[in-house]
Amino acid sequence: MRLAVASGKGGVGKTTVAVAMAEALATARGGATLVDLDVEEPNAHLLLAPRWQETYTEYMPVPIVDEARCTRCGICGEFCQFSAIAVLGDVIVTYEPMCHGCGGCWRLCPEGAIAQGKRELGEVIVGEAGDIEGLRLVMGRLRVGEALAPPLIKRVMKRVEGQGPAVLDAPPGVSCPVMVVASLADGLVLVAEPTPFGLYDLGLALEAFADTGKPMAVVVNRSGLGLEERLERMCEERGVEILLRLPFSRQVAEAYSRGERLGQVWEWVGERLLEVWAWFEQRLAPSVDQAPLEE
Repeated sequence: MRLAVASGKGGVGKTTVAVAMAEALATARGGATLVDLDVEEPNAHLLLAPRWQETYTEYMPVPIVDEARCTRCGICGEFCQFSAIAVLGDVIVTYEPMCHGCGGCWRLCPEGAIAQGKRELGEVIVGEAGDIEGLRLVMGRLRVGEALAPPLIKRVMKRVEGQGPAVLDAPPGVSCPVMVVASLADGLVLVAEPTPFGLYDLGLALEAFADTGKPMAVVVNRSGLGLEERLERMCEERGVEILLRLPFSRQVAEAYSRGERLGQVWEWVGERLLEVWAWFEQRLAPSVDQAPLEE
């Protein structure tokens, strides 16, 4: 099972919960993988002191035009929805940062004048958690200046195929990167907080993820801040269960600032997060599909 830990906004404790769940799973099941898919700003490793073992540079295909063979027919530019290639009079222009690597331009070119080049997306880094036996860490890190996170997210997920249970630390928000993660996960844990911003963004997340058809449940972080009843009512109206409440705690905040994990402060939290994992297992057991990912 691949379980994504997501949130409608940043700063609600998503990575804290994901790391604690992966730690509990690795300890209880003899092994697990934590996948940091917040490729624009990965930070799960800061809590794990990992021993990095392998680094892979990932690339995306982009067009290279042979102007001597090109007839300026314009088919490639008409096809490209992102204006990454265009014919301007006698000049053919390519703009790599806009290219999504679909390959349509070189497949449709009647003269075979477009070849595949490549541009660097970023890195996939694989290692093991420093002090948690059996916990594998896979992290994506987007190249500085690269605008497209979804292709790298898919490359990262390729590295965890067939690796057993995985906790996916998703990007915050409800934009393209997190929707890609939602499509690759079997279930979604939404971390929310009972604050005005937290409630608003939880509503966005519940609406965005509803169309995925994936089972969802909520973990409330910083419980007791004051808007608990409104959060409960929102979940009830959407038919989403609240599986766990983590109380607001200055002790936890201070420990986090020192780079300590949630399970190191609250010993009971691992068992409760395993119950969250089991809740999803019960709903997914007949239908979890670990088919190879599509490019």
